[in-house]
Formats: sequence, C-alpha cells, structure tokens
Amino acid sequence: MRILITGGSGYLGRHLAPLAAEAAGELIHTYFSRRPPPVIGARYLDVRDLAAVIELVDGFEPDVIIHAAGSSGRPHSMVDVIRRGAQNITAAAARRDARLIHLSTDVVFDGRQAPYAEADPPSPLHDYGWAKAEAEQIVVRHEDHVIVRTSLIYGLQEMDHGTSWIVEALRAQRPVTLFTDQIRNPIWVATLSQACLELAALDYRGVLHVAGTQALSRAEFGRRMLDWWGVDRRETLAVGPGNSDRWPANCTLDVGRALSLLKTPLPGVDEVLRYHGLEIRDYRV
Repeated sequence: MRILITGGSGYLGRHLAPLAAEAAGELIHTYFSRRPPPVIGARYLDVRDLAAVIELVDGFEPDVIIHAAGSSGRPHSMVDVIRRGAQNITAAAARRDARLIHLSTDVVFDGRQAPYAEADPPSPLHDYGWAKAEAEQIVVRHEDHVIVRTSLIYGLQEMDHGTSWIVEALRAQRPVTLFTDQIRNPIWVATLSQACLELAALDYRGVLHVAGTQALSRAEFGRRMLDWWGVDRRETLAVGPGNSDRWPANCTLDVGRALSLLKTPLPGVDEVLRYHGLEIRDYRV
C-alpha cells in the first residue's frame, strides 16, 4: 500500500508518519512551515498549489491519501489552506482513484445539541468551523472518502499545542482561564493515528466520529494535562465559563459507530493516563 500524508510535520502527522512508515509499502509525508519528523519520504508541499499537489500525487500514485495538513495562525491563511487544500487534494485523489481520509473537527457543530452523530448537520460558530464544514462538502464529491471528525488531540510524549500554550503562559506568570462550560471528548494521538491507518484498509465510506469515549470540560482536561506534565505552578490559573456565543459549548461526539467498526480502541483521557501511571485528581467543578 502506498500512503501519502499531508501535514506530516503537524502534531498528528509527526505521530502518524512513523506508524505509517511501518505499515505502508511506500510512504510520502509532506510539510510546509515546520521541520518534518525524521522519517523517510518527507516532501515539501503547499496544498494551496494545485499544480504541485497534482504533480506529487500523479508521480507517487498513492493508494491512500490521509489529508491532515493544518494551517498557519493567520485567519485568512487558515481558511485558504483548509478550503483550497481540501479542494486540491480531493481533485488529485479523484485523478488517481485514491482513497481519501480527511481530518475534520468537532467544532463544525454549534455545541447546543450534543452528543452529535455523524448524520447531524454542521452548524459552525466561527471561521475555523465554517472552513472545516465547507471542506467536508468538497471532500464528499470524491466517492472513496472518509471524513474523520475528531476532537482535542493530545499525547504523552510530546506536549500538544493547547497544553504548551497554557504551560508557557503559567511559567511567564500570565493569567490563564480554563473554561468549565466547553465540553469535548479528547483523543490520544496514538489512538487517532492507529484509527486512520485502520481506515486506510477498510471499505467504510462517509463521515466517522473518532474521539475518546470520555467527555471532559476544557478545565478538567487542561488540569489533567498539567498534572501529567508535572506543572505545579498555577498561581495565575483560573477556571470559569467561556463565551458561548463565539465558541461552542458542548461538542461531544457520539463515537458508537467507530466503536462498532474499528478494532482500534477509543479510550478516554482518564483510562489513558491511569494506564501510564498517573493518579487522577477529582477536578469536577
């Protein structure tokens, strides 16, 4: 099996590429602004460049494309990467009849009617959610596709971006508020990586919710991550409600379909942390 991973230097990609290298007959993983992981097959690619995307895909002839490319922090660039990237990757996948696994997000929902099943219509509240929802509508035009909606991705060997921001702010004695009314079901990056590779070989098509089985508030999740990384200085840390008009409140995904389809387990945060030896504190608020 030939596998192409876009966004191979992103947080998911850095964990996914080494596993894919073991599973695939041949692998290419792309990068744009970050240094790629030390895995054979790294190629520079701007997914906004249709000619470059087609040249890479036509030359490599992948059986499976896992589209995990992210975006820069600038709003205009973010939306452009998500929309145009999905359009270009989908067009290239169609040219080669490649299976397309597209990474999406739980924040395509407004957070008012959780838990969300695969058939529930997107209703985003912000630009990122709208861009991801529009990308999904592009991907469905390709027959052999899977849209993987997922949630907060974390790891235990490399700090995820959200936790890294919190830790950096706390160490600099800057105020940080973790929201008590924003509910998600975070997923261990090892689990998500394995699920993507399993889907590469399955015949399933359509949307699939792949997230952890435990729903947690951002406050509960954030403090568990601080415990795991041994961050004890929390003088500037506060917990409280967020802005429900701008950010969805409860985006819990119903993962029942994925649990019945996949051999890959979808453990919750507490199960993962306990397995790795962390004693879980009671952070209910």
